[in-house]
Amino acid sequence: MIQAAIVVVNSKIFNGESPDKGRADLELYLNDRDIQILAYEIVADDRQAIRECLLSICSTIAPQVILTIGGTGVRPSDWTPEATRDVIDKEIPGIAEVMRAESLKKVKTAMLSRGTAGIRGSIIIVNLPGSSKGAKENLETFLPILDHTVEKASNVTHSIS
Repeated sequence: MIQAAIVVVNSKIFNGESPDKGRADLELYLNDRDIQILAYEIVADDRQAIRECLLSICSTIAPQVILTIGGTGVRPSDWTPEATRDVIDKEIPGIAEVMRAESLKKVKTAMLSRGTAGIRGSIIIVNLPGSSKGAKENLETFLPILDHTVEKASNVTHSIS
């Protein structure tokens, strides 16, 4: 079973101004695919806050994968890709490229996504869109190679259903 952490980047949810409507659905989706959620954090749309959250999760929880949800667009408050690049050692551009290409088949605004993916140590960090539907659709393109990516990054073999 692959162990993951989720970081929701959304100031309105963080400040209690909006409910986190996607949590239950996303947790169920991942659990159904044998991905254990070790942490679920909500952080404001702030580059420093996102960076600190990612670093904290990497150093204390150390999941195999961190999935960020939100903050990947073109709004002035969208800083998730930059914060991710601040903490990763290596970028994996192909993951984001394929997610954008697949999303573009469904919605033209996918070309505005600036999400990225990379590795810090042996932890894989992948940026996903803020909508629950978009996050799951992007995960569908990435999940078939997740066990292989974790194995290569950590030299540990896992399998997902």
